[in-house]
Amino acid sequence: MDHQDVDAAVAEMLRALGPHTAADWTVPAGPLEWTCWETAAHIAHDLLAYAGQLAARPTDAYLPIDLNVRPTASPAELLQAVAACGGLLSSALSTADPTLRAWHWGPCDPEGFAAMGVAETLLHTHDIAQGLSIDWLPPAGPSASVLTRLFPTAPPGDRTQVLLWSTGRGDLDGHPRQTSWTWQAARPA
Repeated sequence: MDHQDVDAAVAEMLRALGPHTAADWTVPAGPLEWTCWETAAHIAHDLLAYAGQLAARPTDAYLPIDLNVRPTASPAELLQAVAACGGLLSSALSTADPTLRAWHWGPCDPEGFAAMGVAETLLHTHDIAQGLSIDWLPPAGPSASVLTRLFPTAPPGDRTQVLLWSTGRGDLDGHPRQTSWTWQAARPA
């Protein structure tokens, strides 16, 4: 996965949610305790954090920075912030040496940061879509790529449904519901 995958995920988020910026984004985002607005702000924060990690290359912790989205930002402005942070991650990925490692619970390569950016964007877009009663699922292709990179032991099946199951967002025939999970982004050089 690379910067083009991040660009595509952010574009898909904007396509899915952009027409719904007049809706009430103070409702819960699907199964989350966060509102739809807070969830979108979280996406922007994570995309920016991943870009910062790639740029600074810390080896043992996240940088001591956080994104502050003004509480008065409208949903449309919030989507612009997500697009900006996605662009920053994409830029960082497009210039990153593939051998670069930066901390994400261990040494993580650029492909791992790209996969996490895509996962955060698509999974939380799904959460927001549920909260806003929009019929939307993460696309199969990016879901398969995220599973391959972050969930290498995921079971077979429809890749979108398996991704939702892997992250505690859905049921999967023959498997107990996930109540806790982690992805495997870190990879030693």
